[in-house]
Amino acid sequence: MANTGRRERLRAETTAEIKGVALALMASGGPDAITLRAIAREMGMTANAIYGYFATRDDLVTTLIDDVYTGLADAVDGAWEATGGQDAAVRIQAWAAAFRGWALAHPEGFRLIYGDPVPGYRAPDGGAAPEAARRVCTGLTGLAAAAWPYAERLYEGSAFEWSDFDAGLLDKVRPLFPQLPPAGVALALRIWGHLHGTVSLEVYGHLSRQAVSPDKLFREETRQLVRELGLS
Repeated sequence: MANTGRRERLRAETTAEIKGVALALMASGGPDAITLRAIAREMGMTANAIYGYFATRDDLVTTLIDDVYTGLADAVDGAWEATGGQDAAVRIQAWAAAFRGWALAHPEGFRLIYGDPVPGYRAPDGGAAPEAARRVCTGLTGLAAAAWPYAERLYEGSAFEWSDFDAGLLDKVRPLFPQLPPAGVALALRIWGHLHGTVSLEVYGHLSRQAVSPDKLFREETRQLVRELGLS
């Protein structure tokens, strides 16, 4: 039993190291730098030894995406839950801050799930991280649902229909938010565009020369968004 426990612990440690090296390679060389041979070389292992942990490069990439996406889902879900009972403006700002904080703490993870695709990678049926993706998607829609009573006026006369949106997206959000109209889903995507766009610029280093304080810029962008939606 002691030997079995030790083997399991060593395997878990090596698996974690493989994933860490893969993300480091991506940070320095981009998504196409993730190869099992390159990881083996960095770790002083043979390529065949790496195959004992991940049968293919795609298996490794799928595991990485699931890990980092789940970490993001945990962060934004935690922010939402911590603001339970507070107004929509507070909840949007908390969710936004958690999203940015996670992205800055895990830039390689952000790039893996929201940046350039890993060349040649084929995700399994249903996606690499379906549960985490569902949680983030429904979290964003929850922001829109909280804001909708105030923001509905902005969409008066809009021509949005259910057919304007991906069926997979609607399968995730309509059962949880049955009162939200098609324009409410458009609002969720609009909120996502504000947050993702600003954070992407920062993660990829495009704000470093233009803004002395990206944090101030992000906070003000979020405040302006909630004001425009009529939440403050």
